[in-house]
Amino acid sequence: MDVTDAQWAILEPVFRPKRRSDWRGRPWRDTRSVLNGVLWILRTGAQWRELPSKYPPYQTCHR
Repeated sequence: MDVTDAQWAILEPVFRPKRRSDWRGRPWRDTRSVLNGVLWILRTGAQWRELPSKYPPYQTCHR
């Protein structure tokens, strides 16, 4: 179960990324999909490596 549109409308201002002029590190990923990946791990108790491919890479969600 992913975050619904109504839930995301409430959460989005908290998770809005700050724009930086020097983008270093990992490429930007959609914050909502990263959150959904983290919530999937918390719900299932699975290991990060078991994160389904519909979410961003587990390394991205873990960090």
